[in-house]
Amino acid sequence: MFTSRKLAALAAVVVLVAAGCSGSGSSSSDNSSGSGTSGGHLILGTLSNIDTLNPFRTFQQNSYSTFEYIYPQLVQMDLKTLEFVPDFATSWEQSTDGLTWTFKTTPDATWSDGEPLTADDVAFTFNTILKYGDGPAGNLVAGLANVTSVKATDANTVVITYSVPVANVLSNLQQISILPEQVWGQYATGDGSGLRQFPNTPSEGKPLTSGGPFELASYTKDQVAIFQRNPDFYGPAPSIDGFGLQYFSNDDSMVQALRNGDIQAAIGVPVTAVDALKGDSSLTVYDGPGISLRDLIINSSPDKTTNLELQDPTVREAMEYAIDRNAIVQTAWLGYGEPGSTIVPPGTGQGWHDDSIQGLPFNIDKANQLLDDAGYARGADGIRIANGHPMDYTVLFASDESGAGDAAFRIIQNGFQQIGIKITQRKQDNDTVNTEILGDNNTYNTFDLAMWDWFPLIDPDFILSVLTTDQWGSWSDTGFSNAKYDKLYKEQAVAINHDDRVAIVHEMQQIAFDARPYIILNYNDTIDAWSNDWTGFSDNESVLGLFNNLSKAPFSTVHQT
Repeated sequence: MFTSRKLAALAAVVVLVAAGCSGSGSSSSDNSSGSGTSGGHLILGTLSNIDTLNPFRTFQQNSYSTFEYIYPQLVQMDLKTLEFVPDFATSWEQSTDGLTWTFKTTPDATWSDGEPLTADDVAFTFNTILKYGDGPAGNLVAGLANVTSVKATDANTVVITYSVPVANVLSNLQQISILPEQVWGQYATGDGSGLRQFPNTPSEGKPLTSGGPFELASYTKDQVAIFQRNPDFYGPAPSIDGFGLQYFSNDDSMVQALRNGDIQAAIGVPVTAVDALKGDSSLTVYDGPGISLRDLIINSSPDKTTNLELQDPTVREAMEYAIDRNAIVQTAWLGYGEPGSTIVPPGTGQGWHDDSIQGLPFNIDKANQLLDDAGYARGADGIRIANGHPMDYTVLFASDESGAGDAAFRIIQNGFQQIGIKITQRKQDNDTVNTEILGDNNTYNTFDLAMWDWFPLIDPDFILSVLTTDQWGSWSDTGFSNAKYDKLYKEQAVAINHDDRVAIVHEMQQIAFDARPYIILNYNDTIDAWSNDWTGFSDNESVLGLFNNLSKAPFSTVHQT
């Protein structure tokens, strides 16, 4: 959020990038020590696709992770300390009144097409987002909340002015990739519609214009993305020549490709394969707490036209009582996670997650009592009747949730059946699910339920923003609109005192929990695996995973043993 791929296609990818890798050996080297072998290409397997390479349109995690490697960001995150460190910005300072932030950028940097990469590109990108924030840049503008001006005062200085002091400036700015003006300037005109229409894919045998450690050399949607080292990168040169991101729609084929040595690493390893992979001496498996979450989405739009009983708080409460979260964690996810409760995962740390909010316990009797008392009587077939029709709903289901997600659906389906609610799974590709959720003219007027995931950031601002009214047509996947929640969202962004901000964030979690636009099912562990012929991965593993959108480190430091 987020057809079997034949291994012949995978083999073609390996040939394409001339991968000189195998799947055996031992892991010990630290890239910083200078040991290990430079060069080579690495193929990374994933079960989640890149929906688009256009930053103004994408909603998939792997797309944002791709942008981290091909574009500059002002700052990035240290994966161990989870603090912000330099990227294109070498240093920054804040004025005493908190309104002005000055960033010094890397001198003498260039884009991969040879054009200068300067503070002007930062100003162009940010000002474009501000200009079109109510339209085609709506999915990015939250990162510039309360910004009144962005100016490049010289080639290596960016000055950003805010209307009020903002609590999470670095986190917000880290989310915005800096785009080359020579490529995107022609689309930042008129109504800005060209910003969303530009495919931004490699063409005519040329890679995308890059400012990151890698160039995107080629891309085939739902198949593969090939990255090659960018010789003009302003930062430390990666040890590898390049890497490929290979998409699999089937758990088993990705795992088998890893064990065969056809790919050298895999992100989001299916839980059913963890024990077997841990028993393979040629592989390293990382399993640790993560920050991703799975949810049942309930349409909350005031424009919804059918099955309005789903907006009844009693129905939503009963539905939560009928969901066995412990069974989902233990059966669907084989214990690799924990039951969910609020929209802010505990893995974010710093007190953001409200531990006092507990998900309702699995209690079929309580759920039935609530529905009985509310007058939702059962029909002859056992399905309850609401507003003259059976309580029979379709659950939109993103295809990359297959596997453990299917098992979670069946657990929910069984619980709902026991309380007289019928649900049917409709599995579709991610783009189709997203389109059906948005409905007619972004009104969220048609769908009933959906199941998907979120990969929040460490700072809670982003995951909280997806439930704001301002995100209709962009990040919102529920059509939720609550004036108090919207007001608190703006307040938390300018609450400079950490404890004050935590209190607001907790209050927002409570509002969302009570209203139930989402029922948070579980928080997932991060599970990645790689061949011991490659090292440097373990130095960068964290709650964020190997291929993440907050740090350039993992594929900048990995190398062959």
